[in-house]
Amino acid sequence: MTQHQNTGDGPALPGRRIFLRGAVAGTAAAAGLGLSGTWAGSAAAAPGGFPDYRHLKPLLTPSQLKYNPTGEIIFPCIRGVYDRLPSPLGRYYLYYAPHDAPGGICLAYGDSLEGPFTEYPANPLVTNDWQPHYKVSHVSSPHVLWNEDVRELWLYFHGENHTTRLARSKDGITFTYDRTVLTKDMLPAGTNETSYARVFRHDLPARGARYVMLFMVNNQSNHRDIGWGWSADGRVWSFAQQPLIRHSDVGVNNLSGPHLLTRGGSAYVVYHTGKENGGNMLISEVGNDFSRRAHLGVFYDSGSAAPENGRAAAPSFGTDRGVPYMVYEAGERLAGSLAVARG
Repeated sequence: MTQHQNTGDGPALPGRRIFLRGAVAGTAAAAGLGLSGTWAGSAAAAPGGFPDYRHLKPLLTPSQLKYNPTGEIIFPCIRGVYDRLPSPLGRYYLYYAPHDAPGGICLAYGDSLEGPFTEYPANPLVTNDWQPHYKVSHVSSPHVLWNEDVRELWLYFHGENHTTRLARSKDGITFTYDRTVLTKDMLPAGTNETSYARVFRHDLPARGARYVMLFMVNNQSNHRDIGWGWSADGRVWSFAQQPLIRHSDVGVNNLSGPHLLTRGGSAYVVYHTGKENGGNMLISEVGNDFSRRAHLGVFYDSGSAAPENGRAAAPSFGTDRGVPYMVYEAGERLAGSLAVARG
């Protein structure tokens, strides 16, 4: 990968630091992937001892998709379903969506995290008009959690940008609407965006919680931060009224696409910046109880060449037969593809 520094108006961020590579079993566990194996090699690693992911290839490009209302796709979420669903279409389900209206929650499936992935022929699974529950301009940013308690796939998605909803499925294809789980009105006055949420199984005993939500939050300042919340059951949530990670904490204009990783008894958040501030993914250690704030620098340095073109965003992680992978947005926002990197 290229080694450019942060180019924003804040302080420069450190380049890739070198560690010994550690096992990443916690990565898949935190994401609810249920993918087999851990990586036990030794080589260069990202901050926190996570794998040094390197771009492998694009997985999905809008021009190749049958359901392509806007010419763009965002926010991949990869899930291993081979050991959870009775007759899955493939070993892995890859959820994604266009962002712009009308959006639509979509599915592709495959037998390897390196692809190929086949578009589900009846996309979208969820549309912007689901009566009597809602009718909105668009739905997007699918995050699917395997809920072991009820053995269901739980889909969190936004529409509009200030509302996150939950739907549930036994097969990962047909979803039943559940409820609204997050709105701007649950955050301080002036909040106007609460979207791009991902939910993880993570115990916070002091809060009586078993699930954590990370999301993008925006207000009248028009600088996006990372918010967070906690829940006992994944349905009813409490939310911190101050950001978990502020854009100013790391010297950039906007943050988004947060993902929780765990390793070595601690928890970390990976998130991306806008292209104007380098277009990279950064990582912060928040600790198992979310009380720590250690900003560790660049987790993944976007390449200047296609398909990344200086921007890598919205990561989703998994391990396939002992090899760690990251599926992510590659390229300009609303003008890129979904790609895979290998650790």
